[in-house]
Amino acid sequence: MPELRPKMFKESEKSSVSENLIVNIFSFVLILALILVAESIIPWLMARDAIYARLEELKASGAEMTFSVIRDASVSVSMENKVFIAMLFCTVFGTLIAMFYCRFGEARPLRSMGIVKQKAGLHYLQGVLVGTVLMSAIALGSVVCRANNISVCKNVNFGIILLTLLGFLIQGMSEEFIFRGFMMNTLGGRHHPFVAIGVSAAAFSLAHVLNPGFNLLVFVNLAMFGVFAGLYMILFDDIWGACAIHSIWNFLQGSFYGISVSGSGMNESVFRTTANSSSALLTGGKFGIEGSIFTTAVLAAGIAVLWWRLAKAPKNEPTNQ
Repeated sequence: MPELRPKMFKESEKSSVSENLIVNIFSFVLILALILVAESIIPWLMARDAIYARLEELKASGAEMTFSVIRDASVSVSMENKVFIAMLFCTVFGTLIAMFYCRFGEARPLRSMGIVKQKAGLHYLQGVLVGTVLMSAIALGSVVCRANNISVCKNVNFGIILLTLLGFLIQGMSEEFIFRGFMMNTLGGRHHPFVAIGVSAAAFSLAHVLNPGFNLLVFVNLAMFGVFAGLYMILFDDIWGACAIHSIWNFLQGSFYGISVSGSGMNESVFRTTANSSSALLTGGKFGIEGSIFTTAVLAAGIAVLWWRLAKAPKNEPTNQ
C-alpha cells in the first residue's frame, strides 16, 4: 500500500477543524458559496446588460424561458472575449479566500495547503509537461481514432490567446487551492486519505453539475481528474504541479485545440476541433472532450502511473526530494 500521508496532511492535523465529516463538508460548501459570489461580481456587472438583451430576443422569438435556455444564453455571452478573460482573472478571489480561511479560519499553516518554496519552480514546470501530455493524448487520440477533426484557425488573435493563458494560469491554480489545498488537505488532517481524496474529487466533479452537457460519464471523468490531481499533490507533497496540470489542461483544451472547456462553449483558439462522430461517448458531446472515453482512458492510465510511483516511494520519506 502506498504512503498517502504527506507532510501536508500531517500539518493539517494541527488545525482547529472538527473531526465530523459532515461538518467539514458543510463548512466547505459555505466557503465555496462565498468564493463563487466573489468571483462572479465583476463578470456579472460586465455581462448583465448583454444577457438581458439576449433573453429579450429569445422571448420575442417565442422561446420558453427554461433553466437550460437561460443558462445557455448566459454561457454564450460569457464566452465573449472581454467577459471570459475577466471571469478567468477573477478566480484569483478563490485562491485568496481559500488561503485566508485555511490560515485563520482553520488555524493551520499555509504549508498544509501545499504551499512550499522548495523545488516550486521545478515542480510547476513538470506539471506543465504532464498537463500537456495528458490533454494532447486526449485531443490527438480522438483525432487519430477519427472521432474528431482538427484544423488550423485563420486570423488568430494571439494577444487574446496570451491573455487567456494568463487567465487559465490563475483559474487552474484557484480550483486546485479550493478543492485540493483547502478541501482535500483539510479532510486529510482528520480522516483517512481515501476519504480526503474521494470526497474532494466528488465535490470537484459536482461543482460542474449545472454546466451544459453534464452527465454520468462527465461526473466520472471529472472525479478521476480530481483523484489524479490529489495523488499528484501527495506524490510531490506540494500544490504547484497540480496547479500547472490543471491550468495547462484547460488552456490547451480551450485556447489551443479549440474544444469546449467543461461545456463553456468556444472562444479564440489556435486550432479548432470539430466532431467527426455523432457519438457523445467519443466526442464528449456538448460538455466537450472531458466527457469522452478518451479522457477516461488517459486519466485511468495517469492514475495507475501515480499509484505505481507512490507504491515505489520509500515509506515515511518525502516524495518530493
